[in-house]
Amino acid sequence: MPRYLVTSALPYCNGPIHFGHVTGAYLPADVYVRTLRMQGEEVLYVCGGDEHGTAITINAEQEGVPYSEYVSRWRTAIKDTFDRFGIRFDVWSGTSICPEHAATSQEFFRRLDQNGYLQKQSTEQLYCPKDKMFLADRYILGTCYLCGHESARGNECPNCGQELEPLKMKVARCKICGTTPEKRPTLHWYLDLAQLRDEHIGAWFADHPWKPNVTGFIGNQLSQIGLRPITRDMSWGVPVPEDRAGGERGKVLYVWFDAPIGYVSFTQEWARLQGKPDEWKRWWQSEDTRLVHFIGKDNISFHCVIFPSMLFGVKQQYVLPWQVPANEFYNLQGGKFSTSEKRTIPIEDFCARFDPEAARFYLLASAPETADSDWRWEDFQACVNASLADKIGNLVTRILRFLDKNYEGQVPACDDATAAEFERVLLSECGPIGDPAVFVREFKFRRAAEQLVANAVVANVFVDRLAPWTLRKTDPARAGAVLAICCDWIALLARWMVPFMPGKAQAIWEMLGNTGRVEAGGWPELPCAGRWRSLAAGQKLGTVSGLFAKLDDATVAAEVARLGT
Repeated sequence: MPRYLVTSALPYCNGPIHFGHVTGAYLPADVYVRTLRMQGEEVLYVCGGDEHGTAITINAEQEGVPYSEYVSRWRTAIKDTFDRFGIRFDVWSGTSICPEHAATSQEFFRRLDQNGYLQKQSTEQLYCPKDKMFLADRYILGTCYLCGHESARGNECPNCGQELEPLKMKVARCKICGTTPEKRPTLHWYLDLAQLRDEHIGAWFADHPWKPNVTGFIGNQLSQIGLRPITRDMSWGVPVPEDRAGGERGKVLYVWFDAPIGYVSFTQEWARLQGKPDEWKRWWQSEDTRLVHFIGKDNISFHCVIFPSMLFGVKQQYVLPWQVPANEFYNLQGGKFSTSEKRTIPIEDFCARFDPEAARFYLLASAPETADSDWRWEDFQACVNASLADKIGNLVTRILRFLDKNYEGQVPACDDATAAEFERVLLSECGPIGDPAVFVREFKFRRAAEQLVANAVVANVFVDRLAPWTLRKTDPARAGAVLAICCDWIALLARWMVPFMPGKAQAIWEMLGNTGRVEAGGWPELPCAGRWRSLAAGQKLGTVSGLFAKLDDATVAAEVARLGT
């Protein structure tokens, strides 16, 4: 039986994450993990902060705080966002705090070198004689050699948008002190991706079934790959192992190289904390493991070419990715999310004024699975009001409140003959019924969300057709039987809802008078006549309360106006 090792792209601890990040790599993974667990699968969900690199060092220096303090603040803020949206990991760590991370990253470097996949090359790099350091591209300012812009960065010109080569910069200067840097030779290591492609990764990728957007993104990249630098001259990062450095000093592993190794080191940390330090091998070095990477499309090449090359190249029987369900970009009201331009939705403020679980559902229902998509406030309003409040919330509250008022707050009785009659109507005459988990397993989260609502609509059609409020006036026992069937369907709906809106699912479960966690009962099979009902006649209902508050036009208009769209 396979086990599922699920990862989400490590969020970079250099600022807040926004809805685009949440729906791109984290929320779909959470839904996937919850669904598989309810179906009895063995699953481990691994994530944590990506905490090295020059962007972090520059911003920390500008704030005048230690690098470790800077990334700790953003690691905490990012985790708080995940908590607000109910996204749960089995292990949450960080590349600068995981005790296993440096040694594991160095071991990857060491084995790749020993196996002949690394090359050393001496290149010229700009060096600041005042600060006595080689300058990473982000530490260089100067005049763009393409358009003449005088405040270009070493890696990119903000005026013409072109990527730049630092050595070609005109009138270059050190971003730290303003000194004119000088060219000096420096030695670095490079990963030979072409050799790894030719040995195995090229054929492996070509033979593997991927999402169409993944295959399309890689395109001709495999034919164009070559040497990729994996070291930098910096102090913040994982040092190159001394036994392979040949006396070189001040070299660290490039952030892109050590970050994905965090998936492995965090799993090692989790295993140690479980008191089973070797347990990580069962997840990473067993052919029974299915490795699933949830990412955005900007990380496709890393997870489909580069990281698999690293895993293969160390020759330690590491599993390669089974699926990489990459999403496209998620935008905001027709434009990109941009914290610097204040085109964003502040998470803390949103969660104080709106329902995070309603947002979970809308983010899934509008996810950028095959093409870029948008958060649109008008569509969020329609989703909340029509799908959640009317089709799910109203179904639950009108049934349970009617029982509270007219049937002593209990699940009514329903004899076998009447149950068979009503089941036939419900299961064959009130609309199509489907299993949302089928679509979750296919990484079709939008379709899964649609199916959940469609299943709620079936019950609404059933109750409208049989009208128990009217039937009670002439035949209260038969009306009670209708309501009993509805209660059982609501219980089924609560179990289907767990991966999408776990808090609402639990609330419905308790309104029905059930105890314990709703997910403890496992994932329900599609209802089959005589084999799906779970509630006992006479079961006392819990306290009934509203589930979803509708959004008014004025609130939505104000949010749209705030964005200037």
